[in-house]
Amino acid sequence: MEIKKNEEYIVDIIDNGYQGEGIAKIDNFTIFIPEAIKGEKVRILIVKVLSSHAFGKIIEILQKASSRQDIDCKTYKRCGGCNLRHIKYEETLKIKQDIVQNLVNKTLKNKLEVQKTVGMENPFHYRNKAQYPLGVNKENEPIIGVYANRTHDVIPMEKCLIQNTQSEEIAKFILDFIKQNKISIYNEKTNKGLFRHIVIKVGIKTNQIMCVLVINGKDIPKEEVLVQELKKEFPQIVTIIKNVNTKNTNVILGKENINIYGDGYIEDILGEYKFKISPLSFYQVNPIQAEKLYNIGVEKAAISKNDTVFDLYCGIGTISLFMAKYAKKVYGVEIVKEAVDMAKENAIENDVQNVEFFAGDVEKVLDDLIHNKKIKADVVMFDPPRKGLDKNTINNILSIEPKKIVYISCNPATLVRDLAEFEENYNILDIVPVDMFPFTSHVECVVVLQLKQDI
Repeated sequence: MEIKKNEEYIVDIIDNGYQGEGIAKIDNFTIFIPEAIKGEKVRILIVKVLSSHAFGKIIEILQKASSRQDIDCKTYKRCGGCNLRHIKYEETLKIKQDIVQNLVNKTLKNKLEVQKTVGMENPFHYRNKAQYPLGVNKENEPIIGVYANRTHDVIPMEKCLIQNTQSEEIAKFILDFIKQNKISIYNEKTNKGLFRHIVIKVGIKTNQIMCVLVINGKDIPKEEVLVQELKKEFPQIVTIIKNVNTKNTNVILGKENINIYGDGYIEDILGEYKFKISPLSFYQVNPIQAEKLYNIGVEKAAISKNDTVFDLYCGIGTISLFMAKYAKKVYGVEIVKEAVDMAKENAIENDVQNVEFFAGDVEKVLDDLIHNKKIKADVVMFDPPRKGLDKNTINNILSIEPKKIVYISCNPATLVRDLAEFEENYNILDIVPVDMFPFTSHVECVVVLQLKQDI
């Protein structure tokens, strides 16, 4: 049967895909259908046909899955942030486990069983960082909210069920100030206008709040008035920062930060450690789950007092400090210098003396540690960006033969690709998915590998 665009079909959903979308087959031809759930029968309209697959949209649900639930968000359809909001939470955890399992089955020689996804007791309002773009509506009035899915059109802010409620209140307060004082909004097409984004970071355990005002320039009209009003209305704000971003770019934060109130950082507690968090430094946006993630990695690594540890892509040193308690020495590597500065401060703040941090590209710094400084690690831990590891880093890790490797990943596709490079020399002991981003299709994993000759 030839599948045609704008034609309707009735299909059975046989699985859910990598982005949580439903998968159907017509004469063995694959159709991807957003918002469809495994086990459902749906009437669909074909919206796009390619040589190997097609895309459809639901016209009518003829047979509902028991895991389907009513959507509790007004901007769900346009935002795309929580693309699994139509599925009961427990089922989303199973979908994420299956996503990782399918990739393991396709890529790895060892078809080990992926463990159940570690979920949250309360999967709401879990984000400690909010990034709100500003725009204008059809009446040319300033608005704040979220970008519509796959666009830079700003959807006015409604109640978001994954953001911290304090973040929303502060952002709306700043928007009111912008409106009252007729402050201009940045226009991406002309590169003119002042306010671009409002970024809020919240210390979940300390309740300290950082407010970052991202502007296309250096001066905010009535800046001191804004600072005083924010301090009065939200006493939990401990620092306010102007972030200067005058480039025509999709990157939210510029490189220049100007403190206009406080010390330019907040603190939060993760496990038994206190961490300083700056505007540019990476800190897990769901610290409740991050603590579980790190504890799984540290526990399964079974670090001993004689072990030297490499922590690659270490950020502000969160997991470095977790591991330092058990290790002889930990070396952390991170490309963002500001994050490394924070990591060093965090080590001093927590009186952890057996850590050393290096700023630079992981590929180059690791090469230097191994070949010039002649340092050999017993345990290597890494939490790379979505693109995963580069070949040189993989080869350097293999060359020093650490007895254990702990791989934390935010992208299962690049994770299993990289694991395949280690399979010949290492046994993969565990793959544990952790739900860092409830009701989204994102899944974080922690994987532990052991050198084969050690077993």
